Amino acid sequence: MSYFEFLAEYGPRFVDGAAVTALQTVLAAVLAIAIAVAMGLMRLSRNVPVRWFATVYVEIFRGTSLLVQLYWIFFVLPLFGITMEKFTAGFVAVGMNLGAYGAELVRGAILSVPKGQWEAALALNMSPAKRMVRVIFPQAFLAMLPPWGNLLIELLKGTALVSLISVADLMFEAKQINSTTFLSAQAFGTALVIYYVMSRFLITPFMRWLERVMARKMGRA
Repeated sequence: MSYFEFLAEYGPRFVDGAAVTALQTVLAAVLAIAIAVAMGLMRLSRNVPVRWFATVYVEIFRGTSLLVQLYWIFFVLPLFGITMEKFTAGFVAVGMNLGAYGAELVRGAILSVPKGQWEAALALNMSPAKRMVRVIFPQAFLAMLPPWGNLLIELLKGTALVSLISVADLMFEAKQINSTTFLSAQAFGTALVIYYVMSRFLITPFMRWLERVMARKMGRA
């Protein structure tokens, strides 16, 4: 079987798997960003219990395997009465894991804003919330965009693990096709190319575009 014949026969399954992977990536990214912003700000809180809660969350999810977290969410939480569909468990696990890494990006970016900006906002008699929303966070957001681009690519690759709980994503389809055809090079080679295309031609251009937009808004273009 030539590669073109292989694609003609199994291409639709790769397309379906890629669509599931893309949806998992988008949902996990939304969850990860929300968690990262919340935990990053909580890590800077003067309230000790709030700061410690965020620290414990970040340390647990950064210090343990994403695969173990995925299995815990899908197989162990039902023992405590919390049951999720496999699709939901997949993006929740990936989002919670990458959100912990993103929290440190948020915290670091906020701390990198020059002290003079904090003092200027304080001199304008802004409330802490308004100071963060209007002055500090927009500058921090621009600083955190490049590392967030890398993190989102890692998130895309991390979604491959959801195949282990039978979510019919790209990797799941590649493994199923390989198990029936034994054409490992074609099956996994096609999956490799699709993952690369999604990261190189979707995520990377989007993040670079967002960087340019934010730089213009901040007057740094």
